[in-house]
Amino acid sequence: MAMPDHLCPFGLKSKSLLERKGYTVNDTLLTTRAQVDAFMAAHDVKTTPITYIDGQQIGGYSDLKTHFGYRVLAEGDTTYAPVIAIFAATALTALAIVLNLYAGFPVAIFLMWFFALSMVALAIQKLRDVEGFVSGFLGYDLLARRHVPYGYAYPFLELYTGVGMMALIGTGSAWIWLVAPVGIFIGAVGAVSVIKAVYIDKRALKCACVGGGSNVPLGAVSLSENLIMLGMGLWMLARWFAV
Repeated sequence: MAMPDHLCPFGLKSKSLLERKGYTVNDTLLTTRAQVDAFMAAHDVKTTPITYIDGQQIGGYSDLKTHFGYRVLAEGDTTYAPVIAIFAATALTALAIVLNLYAGFPVAIFLMWFFALSMVALAIQKLRDVEGFVSGFLGYDLLARRHVPYGYAYPFLELYTGVGMMALIGTGSAWIWLVAPVGIFIGAVGAVSVIKAVYIDKRALKCACVGGGSNVPLGAVSLSENLIMLGMGLWMLARWFAV
């Protein structure tokens, strides 16, 4: 479809995929609504684009990806792609910060930055759709089930903790007492909730760690997120006592 107010993204992606696979594409553009309706009626299809290879109807963009052996997520399928993207980006960001601001490569400081940045990134994902996050969170968080407002507060508490930890990395400031206990609390509650839901009750749930509508399975990722918050808080308090 290539109409004045709409250029079909799936058509462009299908054409690009075919060309990358070495095909010469005969791109038939549908420029009016009447042409679209006539095409769908003539070919007995409900959507466009439709790809034909050597006269054989392959289907739409998802069908084309399947034809070439790419994985296409069906409704309900799970994937770790969102958390992989987040952790890869925060790890690279932490690396850049440490290389620019610190002498040598202090591994502990790198991990602090990585964990704090990851908390902020995950909080942002939750804040994109707080209602959607809370709906998923209520499926397993023990405290939110008893006090629903805690579910709404959680993304803000995680953001506060992550930003606070970044501000206090490497310091022995008493301000740590305003940040670390929050991380310890939400991390401990979250870890216990995930352990009960996944490893004791054996429930197959979606993780709300990257926001509402996530296809990330509840389990190791969410447990790690909570244990990191718990561990970060305890480590910051330990450093304060050491000073």
